[in-house]
Amino acid sequence: MISTLALSCLYTSFFKQQDGALAQQYIQTTKHRNLVIDLGNGLKTNAQLTIPAEGKGMFPGVLLIPGSGAVDMNETLAKDAKPFWQIAQYLSERGFAVLRYDKRGVGSTSNTILDTNVWGNTTANDLIQHNKKALNVLIQQPEVDPKRTSIIGHSEGTLYAPRVAIDNSTNVKNIILMGVLAQNPVKVVEYYQDVSLPLEYATHVLDRNHTGTISIQQIANDPFLRQLLMPPSVMLTFLHTNDTKVITTILAKGFNTSGYISIEKQLKPVMVKAYENVTAFNLLKCKTLVICPILMRSLSSLIPNLSIIGNVSKSTGILILNGENDTQTPVQQAFLLQQELTELNHPDHTLITYPNLGHVFYPSSQWSTGIGPIQQFVLADLYAWLEPHSGLSDTHVTPTVTSTMGENTSSLNTNKTS
Repeated sequence: MISTLALSCLYTSFFKQQDGALAQQYIQTTKHRNLVIDLGNGLKTNAQLTIPAEGKGMFPGVLLIPGSGAVDMNETLAKDAKPFWQIAQYLSERGFAVLRYDKRGVGSTSNTILDTNVWGNTTANDLIQHNKKALNVLIQQPEVDPKRTSIIGHSEGTLYAPRVAIDNSTNVKNIILMGVLAQNPVKVVEYYQDVSLPLEYATHVLDRNHTGTISIQQIANDPFLRQLLMPPSVMLTFLHTNDTKVITTILAKGFNTSGYISIEKQLKPVMVKAYENVTAFNLLKCKTLVICPILMRSLSSLIPNLSIIGNVSKSTGILILNGENDTQTPVQQAFLLQQELTELNHPDHTLITYPNLGHVFYPSSQWSTGIGPIQQFVLADLYAWLEPHSGLSDTHVTPTVTSTMGENTSSLNTNKTS
């Protein structure tokens, strides 16, 4: 499985002194080993283990489980948005061995499908089993302490992390859920994304006079609204034009009016119809880089986290991180899971929420996801919790009501018994 050993994270650190900014020369802080994970049935995928540059171990291990979409091992979303690369570097610089991998059927660059058959026929159970294999690879590495392993799941990955932990309770010491899914991801969260969110936007942002109506012109002039509210029948047409006159004409034809439409009686049925089309699971082939019909169907029938989280070992620490402006896994999902853990008397669980941050823990509005690097204070919170929970320090950090980093605050709720 092991192919090469390489050095990484050669970076320049800048610090200010009275006589100006001085540049610190390149310093090696981490190194990495490229791996190939055998997923079974002849299917393999590339992975990378990142470890501290100094020391031979045994380092506590961390497995990163990505969210939805055809993402690579860095979970690359944009040139400056590589959440899993950030997490791997940040934690490895501070004493962890971190394993991340390209998703099944995906190449070394996000949105690159190597095998359309593999990609289109993936199920939730496939992904659960593959993450178990990835965990086994991690704990077999000579630098990794198999008894001090943590799993970090992001978005869709939060569905799989608890299940892997439940079946590997002797190895998994902690699970971290970032942008958590507590309820059914299709029946509840997809409905929120496709119906509830755009209707709320139309009601609270565009319907300024509280008449229950918005105009065709308002939709045509609002890029965000166009993206969310376009009738399914004209979706492809919108992809080829930004001409508001053309869009206005198309919308007028689609809604059979050039004036105002009722949010409840005309707009909502369009949104519900779009949701029903997405969740019909009747496409023969996958035509998306996000969630294919077969995977969508399997997610729809998956028992939600709220119903299985009680099966996580009482000795397993649980950290939940969520942006309060998350439009993909809304913060209410995190609240529900924390409430369930409290009801179950799970002895060690913590919830941290971040005002003004979105799904990738980057500044976002309450209506759309901003894309950019994870904020440093989020990484600091992650490490501050994970360090004592992984045996890198003798005592657990005493939680505070809030922690402040710059202009941001993180609200923290905890249930911890020593």
